Amino acid sequence: MSTTVELTKDNFDETVTENDFVLIDFWAAWCGPCRQFAPVYEKAAVDNPDLVFGKVDTEAQPELAAAFGIQSIPTLMIVRDKVAVFAQPGALPEAALTDLIGQARKLDMDEVRKSIAAQEGQAQ
Repeated sequence: MSTTVELTKDNFDETVTENDFVLIDFWAAWCGPCRQFAPVYEKAAVDNPDLVFGKVDTEAQPELAAAFGIQSIPTLMIVRDKVAVFAQPGALPEAALTDLIGQARKLDMDEVRKSIAAQEGQAQ
């Protein structure tokens, strides 16, 4: 049984809004590195049952891929409290994914929001 959720344009916003911590794997069936990353991602989902692990098939959901500017797959994105805190293309080895999840869990989201607000203020 899969522990990941297939994300589509119909359930994406709801999934990200209703969950505090969502990992998103942008992938495609024809992509070799995506297929190599899939079991690593699946294992992380089993090891972290308190988190939501979503997958976006970029072939079936081109609007979502375009909305996030996905140009290379696989791309992993982490959304905490409705804020994208990480996005990077490339298949991660298991140890790197485990470390990344640990780092994302430790983020002080109040500090992240302050930093984003400060950056937006400087951009104006």
